[in-house]
Amino acid sequence: MRCPSCQKEDTKVVDSRTTGEGFVIRRRRECQSCGFRFTTYERLELSLPQVVKKDGRREPFSREKILSGIRKACHKRPVSEEDIENFVSSLERELFESGEKEVSSSYLGERVMEKLKEWDEVAYVRFASVYREFQDVNEFIEQVAQLLKGRRRGGKGRR
Repeated sequence: MRCPSCQKEDTKVVDSRTTGEGFVIRRRRECQSCGFRFTTYERLELSLPQVVKKDGRREPFSREKILSGIRKACHKRPVSEEDIENFVSSLERELFESGEKEVSSSYLGERVMEKLKEWDEVAYVRFASVYREFQDVNEFIEQVAQLLKGRRRGGKGRR
């Protein structure tokens, strides 16, 4: 592994741990030349289905795209990076185990929104406003009203 600081290839592993329910190995490394410490992740590469977009295009499943969308929605909200990583790992595992060759982007979006609604209502509305392509403030207000109605019926969601 090449050192990100000095670019030398003389690094050693100082600590290894499994994360992500045993499907990811986190390694702490140290450069033997300059002493710089850094972390790498080794992840099982799964054969995941193609994502069918709303317009019919197909593209490979992208863990990073889903992580990015969730992180943006959760920016400055009380949702941990560990929760986000674990959710995306479980979603990947679910897709792999399904054996399907294709999955719709709407299915993925709904799964993400379900989890965000459980974690944090603000993050949920942020994500929904982009995912559902709100055209004006009225659509935003309708979504918040539905959340409030769900609360009165004893729905979930952090406050």
